[in-house]
Amino acid sequence: MKCRRTPIEADVYEYTVDSKLEDGWEPFSDVVTKMWIVTDRLIKVTRDNGTVVCPYITHKRGRTFIEEGDYIIVDADGTKHACGADKIFTRYEKVSD
Repeated sequence: MKCRRTPIEADVYEYTVDSKLEDGWEPFSDVVTKMWIVTDRLIKVTRDNGTVVCPYITHKRGRTFIEEGDYIIVDADGTKHACGADKIFTRYEKVSD
């Protein structure tokens, strides 16, 4: 059986640290020592106390850490996804600004 995903509208935001789209922050030292992910492009912010932290979003599969150049997609039901700048507009079509 062939199927086509039904289109859904979503809000798409280019992520910046000031956008407040993340669901939380994880210390970079924990990301490096406890997770099996590539950390080269992760956004890293140094807090006033010297701790380096990385922003993430939470969804039904767990956490996704936000990388440089990522866009955050917020579906109508509030579910968030991260998508790289290299793929965002091959997956999402602009309908308005």
